[in-house]
Amino acid sequence: MAEKYPGLLDRFLSYVKVETRSDPESNTIPTSPKELTLLKQLMAELSALGLSEVRMGKQNAIVMATLPSNLDHEAPVMGLLAHVDTADFNAAGVNPQIVQNYDGQPIQLGDGTYTLDPAEFPNLRNYLGQTLITTDGTTLLGADDKAGVAEIMTMLAYLVAHPEIKHGTIKVGFTPDEETGTGATHFDVTDFGADFAYTVDGGPLGELEYETFNAAGAEITIEGKDVHTATAKGVMVNALQIAMDLQTMLPAHDRPEKTTGREGFFHLYQLDGTVDHARMLYLIRDHDRQMFEARKQALQAVVTDLNEQLSSQRVTLQLTDQYYNLKDALQGHMDVVELAQTAMKELAIEPVIYPVRGGTDGSTISYMGLPTPNLFAGGENMHARFEYVSLQTMEKAVDVLLKMSELNSQRTK
Repeated sequence: MAEKYPGLLDRFLSYVKVETRSDPESNTIPTSPKELTLLKQLMAELSALGLSEVRMGKQNAIVMATLPSNLDHEAPVMGLLAHVDTADFNAAGVNPQIVQNYDGQPIQLGDGTYTLDPAEFPNLRNYLGQTLITTDGTTLLGADDKAGVAEIMTMLAYLVAHPEIKHGTIKVGFTPDEETGTGATHFDVTDFGADFAYTVDGGPLGELEYETFNAAGAEITIEGKDVHTATAKGVMVNALQIAMDLQTMLPAHDRPEKTTGREGFFHLYQLDGTVDHARMLYLIRDHDRQMFEARKQALQAVVTDLNEQLSSQRVTLQLTDQYYNLKDALQGHMDVVELAQTAMKELAIEPVIYPVRGGTDGSTISYMGLPTPNLFAGGENMHARFEYVSLQTMEKAVDVLLKMSELNSQRTK
């Protein structure tokens, strides 16, 4: 199997085998100590490549490094970012399968309990003849975002190995806890030192994302009153029943499974409890900032209404904003998007631009003053056992990073 960038596949396989599942219930940084294993590995690899200013932030566990410019003029400083953690799905013992020259047929994962079938996942047909990396069906793969990590590291290794290629200063950063929405909270834009940046955290070939959701999380706690069912009339307050009532008071259409495009939603993703106590966890999402604020107000109104019906403050709501629409923060900085578009087009890659029904670390970082859109990394079916990535798409991601560096080197700061 001929590789365009020797080391790209080996790096990726090495990274995905390190368990880095972040923990949404933890308040530590990083949320899981397992993330530090890969972060420290990356520090060692960056140092071995000869990059300067290799360090891990004491307060944020973010690994940063610098590839110094070899230009005779000062170009804008480009930053590249990827996250090392994986989503809340089994990530222990990742055992990647390599499928060479994919023939379009169903792919047996591991022992065959699960199958990656183009009848169910039609995007597989886009990869005929390519090399696919899949799971064995027992874990996720971790292409989100270890494909991005491997692509950035491979781009750096290529530039180090080819000093004749001119480039400006390049800053790189590897973050923990993107999947929990907290990884970029303590990102230090000044310490990073870039003029503009990109997260390499997107999906299939050509994705260029600069419009994301506005996002909030909601935790609702319900205090009931449990008594024996024989004497419950007029006395029992069933916290689980209140939770069901609350869910039905929200618009039935505004759910992830019934919305698309720029349509927002309320997503009840966890409900647990007893008659005596219940807890509900929601995601609140909308691309439009006013609609986003209206959704939060609507949920508060439902809680207020329930408490009035109960004649008691039994239902409490805690809202936490997580990130805001990247597009709003990029106003006046669209040259960053245009640079990526130009790079792709010069490589005959058609940019795929649409509103993202999610967010990236770049959403938070852009609001800190560092314009940071998102580039494709190649993963498909992310966050689950059916995740896979094409080696050829990963190679094209490296192509784009190198082309952006080349185009940026022709600019003057």
